[in-house]
Amino acid sequence: MLLVTVRLPPQATLSQAIRHLGLSEKEVDTGYGLVLIDPDQGLYGLRVSEEAARALDPEAGGGPYSDPRIEPYGPPE
Repeated sequence: MLLVTVRLPPQATLSQAIRHLGLSEKEVDTGYGLVLIDPDQGLYGLRVSEEAARALDPEAGGGPYSDPRIEPYGPPE
């Protein structure tokens, strides 16, 4: 999955985002959800499959961006 930013109407939900962007639930990481980044610009973060990221309209947002797994630093205690 890749992280992308998308512009959506105010107070959009994950279901609305999927429909608005023409995606299927299989193409979206529903566990990650829809993350509000900038309410003034209607900018949200969304994790999608590589195919979905390539198919998104560039005017809808930006990305894909790196989304590395975050893990503890150093040896386990």
